[in-house]
Amino acid sequence: MTAQHDTSVTRINRREALAASAFAGLGLTFGVHAAAAQSTASKSPNSRLRVGSIGLRYQGSVIAHKAQLYGDITAVCDVDRHVRDQAKAAFGSTAFACEDYRDLISRKDVDVVTIGSPDHWHTKMVIDACRAGKDVYCEKPLTLTIDEGKQLARVVKETGRVVQVGSWQRSDDRFRLAVEMVRGGRIGRLQKVEVVLGKNGTSSSFVPRTPPAHLNWNLWQGQTPDLPYIEERTHYTFRWWYEYSGGQMTDWGAHHIDIAQWAINSEPVEIHGTAKMPSVANGFNVALDFDVTYKFANGVTMTVSDHGDNGILFTGDAGRLFVNRGKITGAPVEALKSQPLKREDWKVYDYDNLDRPARAGKLDAIVNHMGNFFDCVQSRKTPVSDVLSSHRTVSTCHLGNISMRLGRPLKWDPVKEEYIDDKEANTWQKREQRKGFETV
Repeated sequence: MTAQHDTSVTRINRREALAASAFAGLGLTFGVHAAAAQSTASKSPNSRLRVGSIGLRYQGSVIAHKAQLYGDITAVCDVDRHVRDQAKAAFGSTAFACEDYRDLISRKDVDVVTIGSPDHWHTKMVIDACRAGKDVYCEKPLTLTIDEGKQLARVVKETGRVVQVGSWQRSDDRFRLAVEMVRGGRIGRLQKVEVVLGKNGTSSSFVPRTPPAHLNWNLWQGQTPDLPYIEERTHYTFRWWYEYSGGQMTDWGAHHIDIAQWAINSEPVEIHGTAKMPSVANGFNVALDFDVTYKFANGVTMTVSDHGDNGILFTGDAGRLFVNRGKITGAPVEALKSQPLKREDWKVYDYDNLDRPARAGKLDAIVNHMGNFFDCVQSRKTPVSDVLSSHRTVSTCHLGNISMRLGRPLKWDPVKEEYIDDKEANTWQKREQRKGFETV
């Protein structure tokens, strides 16, 4: 049954949002939206949506705290009792706490779900939450496999739920400006994109141990193979194990490759990845010293590597620009002083669908990523990092990892979403899922 939402939900006070007149990055705009949310909440407390948060370590805790600016945390869930207890203490003793996420999404006092679990749980949790009638904010990367993305796209379409993926650089003025400039021809015809993600973790062999009493190791593993417990498989370092993640290709890639592909505005058709694969028993096993070259259907080439200046370099036949979380540089950026972007130049997101007037000359119709999600929950419009765009991005990340692991070039049909004349590669679109945890 679809969750019933209070139709009296009050939109963010637009005048308060308009009060921030200078670009100062995510920190300032987030604070403005937070203040507005708290202001409207105090005027109409019954209008606040009820939030259930799943996975509350590290980024899961961060997104729960951000969601708390717009709604009330009524339920928390984590398979680690220590993390669960900390979350309950942080969000209020009245919040329902559980170990199994299914107990959370079945509750009538939960309208919206945030998911901060390890990567291998994202797809199943989003699917189950959507089918339970909840709108979802899920951490990136959205999927563990290409096939999971296909399933998610179908389910979100069938259920009509609003799903925002945590690739928050789409809501950052700096990255969105870079995409607008590229798509607007400010560097001429785009020819090449160079993406640098950073190194994957390395390790020696770890010693298996008995799982601690406070952790449900079986539930933590979910769909993945049932393996002996190693502490380093869990929490932050799970991302260096291919069983649970894709290393930097899907971790940072869900940010930088997302922005690159948003600007390229096409699909990859040829992929060639090279890397060293670790062979340490009971140790980290994602790719080392990796390089991937993609050719897109529109002729653009993109390279992705783990060495260099973290960020994205766009090269066109009339200039180039570089962007990362600290800067956006290049002659076309300097030219904005005399030739600023106009409202009619904005192409990458339908800002008008938010019913949010933008400040003159600023790409800030999106005030922040969580705020964009809650705006869209209220309006039932498409968020800036929706399931389809995120499936498209993370599929590109998976394509790179698969080419690395097979050790050869691959050809991809982006319309059929399958490898061309390559039965072996197509078997890599999915992984065997442990019984009882299948994504269906």
